[in-house]
Amino acid sequence: MGNERKLGYAYADLHVGMSFRSPGRTITDADLVAFAGLTGDYSELHTSEVYAKNSQFGRRVAHGMLGLAYAHGLMWARTGELRETAIAFLGITDWKFVGPIFVGDTVFVNYRIAELRDSKSRPTQAIATFEVELVNQDGKVVQRGRKALLVSKVPLTAVEASKAPSMSQDA
Repeated sequence: MGNERKLGYAYADLHVGMSFRSPGRTITDADLVAFAGLTGDYSELHTSEVYAKNSQFGRRVAHGMLGLAYAHGLMWARTGELRETAIAFLGITDWKFVGPIFVGDTVFVNYRIAELRDSKSRPTQAIATFEVELVNQDGKVVQRGRKALLVSKVPLTAVEASKAPSMSQDA
């Protein structure tokens, strides 16, 4: 079981070159409908079989921003790998939409720490920059870019506070 994913990496565990792979998420018709409703983006490429069938893609395509949103959710929030250190998402750079995501595709996120540097203003914090690829079930990159995350070098009180209290032994 040496290949088991560790949860809750401490800052001391992190290093440049460290890589991760998220669990997969299959894109459903309900995802497209819900995302269109949430964002108001009812483009026919996402919502009309007739339109999409006659487009260059030949079928409906997921919203690019839906892919980006899932890429984010599949990383730290879903895996729990950085639960002990993650403070805040800082931003995205160089994000590219390089291929379509179709209903029925299963997407995964491959990400690695490209840079890890101390915060200039907060000595107990650092900035981890990740190179990120959103890939489909065939391993084809559909989106890629860099994401920055503010991380803590010390244990987060929020993590401790969110742990279930032990049951009291009332007599």
